[in-house]
Amino acid sequence: MAIKTYKPTSPGKRSLVSVVNPDLSKKRPEKALVQTLQSSGGRNNNGRVTAWHLGGGHKRKYRVIDFTRDKVNIPAKVAAIEYDPNRSANIALLFYVDGEKSYILSPHGIKVGDIVQSGDSVDIKLGNCLMMGNIPLGSIIHNIEMRIGKGAQLVRSAGAAAQLMAKESDHVLVKLPSGEVRRFHRNCRACIGQIGNIEHESQKLGKAGRNRWLGKRPTVRGVAMNPIDHPMGGGEGKSSGGRHPCSPWGIPSKGYKTRKKKQSDKDIIKKRS
Repeated sequence: MAIKTYKPTSPGKRSLVSVVNPDLSKKRPEKALVQTLQSSGGRNNNGRVTAWHLGGGHKRKYRVIDFTRDKVNIPAKVAAIEYDPNRSANIALLFYVDGEKSYILSPHGIKVGDIVQSGDSVDIKLGNCLMMGNIPLGSIIHNIEMRIGKGAQLVRSAGAAAQLMAKESDHVLVKLPSGEVRRFHRNCRACIGQIGNIEHESQKLGKAGRNRWLGKRPTVRGVAMNPIDHPMGGGEGKSSGGRHPCSPWGIPSKGYKTRKKKQSDKDIIKKRS
């Protein structure tokens, strides 16, 4: 994996920085593990925009990822490392010895031909999945379950990694990439290693058009609008808004806590802030 820069033959190439990974497979995705993905443009079932600045972009097919890793004690061979347009991480295609195929998030350092396995007593080896109660302290992990059997919900983006910090009775403490220390049940599963494609954060798109290919539409500043469209709009000449930054509906947007109380908040041992 390498960072590639370009000669400034055009304004878009001048600041373009891309990641080149020769290990990625050139073949089409596994047909049985692909589903159609409907584009919503950020609209709900009433046709109203609820997620702003979404729409357009290239058509995508969704790759079905196995986040549960519930094929216990059945070895699988890594057949290919593939690009996934729906996430920042790359994915690995597994061929199980019983003939089944599945996709998992590709850990950093895994190669085609490696053997991975899921189970309660498998080796502490890159790509293997087991209960966190059976993982040694200090191990680097990813793909973490929050509820037993629900499937991984945390540490799933490119380059992400968490660390197992402590064990206490029926629970373990894990330090997440944000710095938050959170408690999990010891029977929740996690995968060994760090998520691959760690150079993803070094990418620069180079031009606005590449954001449109990704389905991201432009964001207009509130101070550039009229007063009817935004609380910070209007004024003579170029004004700076005249009030604290807020959303179009008047909710403060810097420093104001909007997170609702969740049931899982009781498991936060140390907040990320």
